[in-house]
Amino acid sequence: MSTFSQHTLDTAPAAARPLLESAQKKLGFIPNLYANLAEAPAALEAYFGLSAQLDKTSLSPTERQVVMLAASAENGCEFCVAAHSMIARNMVHVPSPVVDALRAQTSLPDARLNALAAFTRKIVIDRGWVKPTDLDAFLAAGYTRQQAIEVVLGVAMKTLSNYANHLMGTQTNSQFLSEAWVRTA
Repeated sequence: MSTFSQHTLDTAPAAARPLLESAQKKLGFIPNLYANLAEAPAALEAYFGLSAQLDKTSLSPTERQVVMLAASAENGCEFCVAAHSMIARNMVHVPSPVVDALRAQTSLPDARLNALAAFTRKIVIDRGWVKPTDLDAFLAAGYTRQQAIEVVLGVAMKTLSNYANHLMGTQTNSQFLSEAWVRTA
């Protein structure tokens, strides 16, 4: 059981309230990640800021979800895998076989997206110290050096949320339970 507060619009620190209100308006609910991150308004703002910057990259919405799901699964974040599975399937319309493979941490049926997922996993596993052959495989799949750095941005965003969720014991919202995921040991 977590000792961290899951804030509401009434209990959140003043600096976090506008961000929670924005999420409530946009999504119709406040994801528990946001409710917990509100304890540290600067962290909540950083997460929203990283998300906004990731949206400005040259990665497509599908590619961004691949990065977020691959990193979250590699980091064992049950909340983020469930949330991004829901987003990927229902909002971005990533094909189910791709989402299923990301959740299972297996090869994706699309070769280009598979290269992206593999590179993302290498960034996480090797803490950015990827081998030249890993970068070469990523580039050979049609990605660019710019996009390699954009993957690092996505991993940074997910590292913030994944590690915070681990620390805070964030529970998966009911809205994401149909995509519940349990990390393997």
